[in-house]
Amino acid sequence: MTFYLKYRPQTFEDLDLDSVREELKKIVASGNIPHAFLFAGPKGTGKTSAARIIAKIVNCEKQGKKLTEPCNKCGECKSISNGNNIDVIELDAASNRGIDDIRALRDTIKLSPAHSKKKVYIIDEAHMLTLEASNALLKTLEEPPDHVLFILATTNPEKLIETIKSRTTLIEFHKASPEETIRSLTSVVKGEKLKIDKEILLSISKMSDGSFRDAVKILEQIVSQKIKLEKAAIEEFLFKKKAFNQKEFINILLAKDSKKALSQIDGFVKKGVGVESVIDSLISVLRESLLAKIGLAGEEITDVSKEDLISLIELLIEARSQIVFSPIEELSLEIAVIKWCGDDIQEKVNEIDEEEKGEKKNIIEEKMEEKKIEKVAKILTTRLSEITDDVWKTILTTVRPINTSIEALLRAAKPVGYDGTNLTLGVYYRFHKERLEEVSHRKVLEDVLASILGSPVRVTCTLTEPPVKKVAELPLTETKDNDIIKIAEEIFGN
Repeated sequence: MTFYLKYRPQTFEDLDLDSVREELKKIVASGNIPHAFLFAGPKGTGKTSAARIIAKIVNCEKQGKKLTEPCNKCGECKSISNGNNIDVIELDAASNRGIDDIRALRDTIKLSPAHSKKKVYIIDEAHMLTLEASNALLKTLEEPPDHVLFILATTNPEKLIETIKSRTTLIEFHKASPEETIRSLTSVVKGEKLKIDKEILLSISKMSDGSFRDAVKILEQIVSQKIKLEKAAIEEFLFKKKAFNQKEFINILLAKDSKKALSQIDGFVKKGVGVESVIDSLISVLRESLLAKIGLAGEEITDVSKEDLISLIELLIEARSQIVFSPIEELSLEIAVIKWCGDDIQEKVNEIDEEEKGEKKNIIEEKMEEKKIEKVAKILTTRLSEITDDVWKTILTTVRPINTSIEALLRAAKPVGYDGTNLTLGVYYRFHKERLEEVSHRKVLEDVLASILGSPVRVTCTLTEPPVKKVAELPLTETKDNDIIKIAEEIFGN
């Protein structure tokens, strides 16, 4: 038998989450056990184990009027512990998520228990139920028979419909603290008569990321593979086992190295690491840094601005929400990485050497000299409080040889505010605004603005009404009609 099953908690005192243990003990001591619980929290934190303990408490043959811990010796307790009690039904909502499954369950609920005091239905991953199935279950939760107790478990309570949550007693499970994980590991160490330093158990707890189940599995692997129970040997084992390092991956993202980031994604997916958990861990680290930047406690990432942190977090949140709709689990994360790194520009930059960079810079400078050298010189030596028509023409002229699509988008925009640091663009059409707000396009524009205006500039876009054109009015850059058509084709396709 695996360590996790062998040392599974059998009483409330065995539960290692302090808050859950105390909350459940109070409910049982009151004698008023609700007809439906909702256990919500991360994987591996003891939700199913706690559910089985409650099932034993309500069915224990040695219980008196005042409910206490299960005896774990009577026939009911033993059969529930062994998983063969026909009145304690464990369902996986991921496999029984349809309305027909719930209708069948409602039919059996009406039947009295075969030999126990109560029928206990433990529904794992309850958030996987379809909307129709959830509504069907809701009717049973509202008025269940006296002989029935429901315990719903979920890692994503936000996906449950509110009406179900409102009809259950919520018990919140959280990631285990290092101290709680060490307590869980210590019971296994004592049971197996192992000699392991507390410092090593702490390393295992960090690797488990707050999951009791993962921590015990890691310890079992160390024992089964006969790894020396010494700090150096175990730390080497843990280092090789670690499939994903959040901080290392974030550093790759900040370096805008899309190829390396995509390679890492491929690596941890092949090792069986869940994409959802990876995104959650990334968001957690980035959130802590964001809060630190506004003066709250936490570890700050110094090499990134607050605005870029927000942009990256938003991309990751979007990627996580799209996982369920994607035929390939990691696809939405890969798309987020490509968007963030701005591959349409970054790959070109990575492919050219320093000599080519110099040539490109010379081309841009020559264009500037040909078109507006005198005005540019004046701009660079003067502190601007607004973007004049002449300055705007210079910006468009400079952007054009770098990216004609961006220059075409800018023709449907105008400067509406500039304070020396922040430039607000009034964009005439929503499509143009969304394209200009893309990280890669905004980066090109901000680099050009910095070179022309002599200081870093942050661009913000807002929708505004297009001007009414006069018949004789010419485009700012005086391009020919066929050239405009060509640029439009680049944006919208042929």
